[in-house]
Amino acid sequence: MAGELNEQRIAEALVALFVSANIVFWHDVEAEFGDVVDRLQLGESVATIRLEETPALAIKRRVESNADARFLLYSNQGEPDPDSDWLLDIRLRSQSFRADMTSIQLEELGLRNVALAAHLRARSKFLAAETRRNRLKRLLQPMDGESDVDRKMIAVTLRSDEADSLSLLLQLLGGMWEEGHAAIGGPPKAWTDLQGYGLEPSFWLLIKDAFGYESSEPNLADLLRRILVTDFSRSLSRDIPAGLAHLRLKHPLLAGNAAVLAARWRSDLNRYRAYAALSSAVAKELRLDELIGDYSTEDLLDCMTFAQVEHRIIHDLKGRVLSLGGAAMGSIQPLIDRRRDGHWADVRLGTDSDEFRAVASCYDALEAAAGFLSLKERHSAGISFPDAGQAVQAYRAELYRFDQLYRHFHYASSQVEPMGWSVLHELDELIEAHYSGWFIPALSSAWATIVEGSGGMLETWSVYGLGPQQQFFNDRVVPQLATTKRVFVVISDAFRYEAGEELVHDLRSKNRFTAEIEAMLSVLPSYTALGMSALLPHHTLAYKSGDSLEVLVDGQPAGTLESRNLQLGRYDGIAVRATDLLELGKTKGRELVGDHRVIYVYHDLIDMTGDKQGSEGKTFDAVAQTLAELNRIISFIINNLNGSMVMVTADHGFVYQESPLDHASKAALSEKPAGTLRAKKRYLIGRDLPQNPSVWQGSTAITAGTEPGIGSVDFWLPKGAMRFHFAGGARFVHGSAMPQEVIVPLITVRVSESDKARTRLVDVSVVGASNKIVTNTQRLDLIQSEAVSHQVLARTLKVSLRDGDKLISDESTVTFDSASPVLGERIKQVVLTVRSGTYDRHKDYYLVGRDATTSVEVLRVPFRIDLAFSNDF
Repeated sequence: MAGELNEQRIAEALVALFVSANIVFWHDVEAEFGDVVDRLQLGESVATIRLEETPALAIKRRVESNADARFLLYSNQGEPDPDSDWLLDIRLRSQSFRADMTSIQLEELGLRNVALAAHLRARSKFLAAETRRNRLKRLLQPMDGESDVDRKMIAVTLRSDEADSLSLLLQLLGGMWEEGHAAIGGPPKAWTDLQGYGLEPSFWLLIKDAFGYESSEPNLADLLRRILVTDFSRSLSRDIPAGLAHLRLKHPLLAGNAAVLAARWRSDLNRYRAYAALSSAVAKELRLDELIGDYSTEDLLDCMTFAQVEHRIIHDLKGRVLSLGGAAMGSIQPLIDRRRDGHWADVRLGTDSDEFRAVASCYDALEAAAGFLSLKERHSAGISFPDAGQAVQAYRAELYRFDQLYRHFHYASSQVEPMGWSVLHELDELIEAHYSGWFIPALSSAWATIVEGSGGMLETWSVYGLGPQQQFFNDRVVPQLATTKRVFVVISDAFRYEAGEELVHDLRSKNRFTAEIEAMLSVLPSYTALGMSALLPHHTLAYKSGDSLEVLVDGQPAGTLESRNLQLGRYDGIAVRATDLLELGKTKGRELVGDHRVIYVYHDLIDMTGDKQGSEGKTFDAVAQTLAELNRIISFIINNLNGSMVMVTADHGFVYQESPLDHASKAALSEKPAGTLRAKKRYLIGRDLPQNPSVWQGSTAITAGTEPGIGSVDFWLPKGAMRFHFAGGARFVHGSAMPQEVIVPLITVRVSESDKARTRLVDVSVVGASNKIVTNTQRLDLIQSEAVSHQVLARTLKVSLRDGDKLISDESTVTFDSASPVLGERIKQVVLTVRSGTYDRHKDYYLVGRDATTSVEVLRVPFRIDLAFSNDF
């Protein structure tokens, strides 16, 4: 052991003695430094003699014959009695050196309290390793006492960077979990190390002082249960279940530290997985599901201890939606908002966790379902349209929300599937019944009144105020080129209107971006080859003669990227795939754009996914991914290609339902009529097609502006949302004339330096005049300064109390996203638990709010903490 000690210090001390003495006796009674003495660098003039190996007479002769020489006389035994000391005369004119291990360790560790010597001797096993001593030294303070030394030895043993009781316990409890296994019954390896170093009693004393935990047989599993149950009980709005009451920590003040520790553990990016596994295992032991079976959401609203609480709340809210329908929306929205701010729905924390995503998605699904049912109740009298203009206006104003909320619900529900939970199944059936069984039939019936018959849309295929798709380039792009250097056009295949509305909402949250949505009336039949051709600059559109049904643009093919590039080249433009453009990066992207004035960017994910039997069930996933990709494409164009204006549109939309279709959804079509050239689920194209009152029919000369005669074709369409056949998948379709297919979005995105285009996050401040905290559990009111809007964006804060930067409370997440103009409706309450301890009532501590995404501090308000009164009781 001595060989590991600081030999330099021993050498320095001996050299200092030889300044005033030629002879130094060193009696190393414990023989601790026998292997060190010969290695000491004392200078060439100092000779080392081991007393046990050299006869006394030989020593006397050597010393006496070298009067000016220096000698270190080392012995691993005690000093002899003077009467029997053959070297007494030499000893009387020499110096003595003592180097006991404890004294050296005290000095090495920088400790000034000599009374620690016996304590350090008792910790000799811990101090045996130089690496442990070095790590301990970094934590110690000169005036530390026994408890401080032990606490910091525990920190070194646990490999904790912090030596406070909460950090140590977090490190130890986390060790009870290994990937995929929560070992509550057995102590972690670090616990065995603590026991081996004799630190176990000190640890339990530390835990008693921090949490008030006492037991005749203390153990980590019992402590874990009590901490979690205590945290759970403190957050309830009603009495804790009787079966758990005995597990609460009883100390009125120290028990609050359990809540602080649990909150800190949950939110730690390196430890939350361990917390999730261990808390789940404890909840199963306690049979928590049974104990809280009759608790309401309001009872559990602030409780984040167990994931099982989340399950109970989701079940409760689902029941309210099922029983109250749309009427539940107003009451459950604030409850959903609160739980979204909680631990188990924090997708930022658990991006790789199916459970976190599933919980968050459950709340998304509940919100979408309640919103859908509320919307349905507003239209309980049915859907009807006096004319085409008002039909389109009604769809764009509100009816599109049925499609959007239906998509939101099913997309959220699909994110829950990996967990195998059945909690949304009843809602799934309800929403499906209302969408496929009520909304689509009601919309189809109302829409049919303005599409068919004398004076119907099919006779003119036009709606006042709604631009025809085939006039897009002339009516929308050309006017912009008069004032804009360059126009980018992003065309996303099957990107329907309701998704366009969502994209606009996303874009408006970006700084310096303005986004407006209009609509166009797509060509009919609403399918890709015709719609994509109509969007190109052209003088004429025509079908090629014969049976190929190839669409010609100014007499040339336009079905490939290369042919579209040729057509755009005649108008100083180019065509590029979105994926290729992004892969080019900034420099090569600018080289591609060059001096071109019109850049068409083609994106295809929704149609590519939905139009295949094997993947049509992933349609809503494709829409979600498309929204993300379009955001990226637009940002890339504006930020990297100097684009100042981007238009986003589609060739057509789509109709989709989750449930399989029944026979009633199939249009009567016993056989293809004479003249048929192509028959799809939503359209049939041919020449000289016969009249049939059971279908919608017309000519592309009217519905797409193709050249009359041989340049046009006739078409049949199934009425409403029906299909001609189900082969090859039939839940995702397009081609006919439903609003979801033919009202396509036209989004215009611009860059603006106007203040109106600059976004900012909402400001937050504290409500109330008293900045004094007098109880360990403190409720605080925070208010957002103004309502959120296109320019004023919602903000999520992590709120806590701090001493400088040191956390002295738990941390609560709160989202400020109210759009209400009423000041009182923009207040959010935060409940913080102050960690027990001694606080200077004359010192400023701070309520701190940090942005949950960036960690930027946006709120710091001084508070005084005076717990003296509460500490007396």
